[in-house]
This record gives sequence, C-alpha cells and structure tokens, in this order.
Amino acid sequence: MKAATAVGALALAAVVGLSGCAGMSTRDKNIAGGAGVGAIAGAVLTGGSAVGTVGGAAVGGVIGNEIGKR
Repeated sequence: MKAATAVGALALAAVVGLSGCAGMSTRDKNIAGGAGVGAIAGAVLTGGSAVGTVGGAAVGGVIGNEIGKR
C-alpha cells in the first residue's frame, strides 16, 4: 500500500504542476510531461526511492526534450 500511496501522490502532483503550463511551448510541455512520467515510473520501479524518482524525472525530461525536437 505504501508504494501505491506514493504513486498516487506523485500523479496528483504531476497533474497539479502541469496545469500551470498554458504559456509554455510544446517542447517545454513535452519536457515537463516526460519528467513527470519519468518521476512516477522511477518511483514505481524503485519502490519509492528518492534517487529512483529523481533519476526517472531526469531521464523522462531528456526523452521529452528529444520528442520536442521533432
């Protein structure tokens, strides 16, 4: 249950955080979205580890940036 609660909290934080993206470019939105998804994935894969969450956010942000270049 602990991991599910952490994932839910991260998902809620991502949704609330991304709601303020109205003035952002598409590329910036892709970076932010990738970082949010990466953070959630990193948390899930590492059982809520802070290092896994931050690492997932970094990797997701890079992937979002690459997608934004297209």
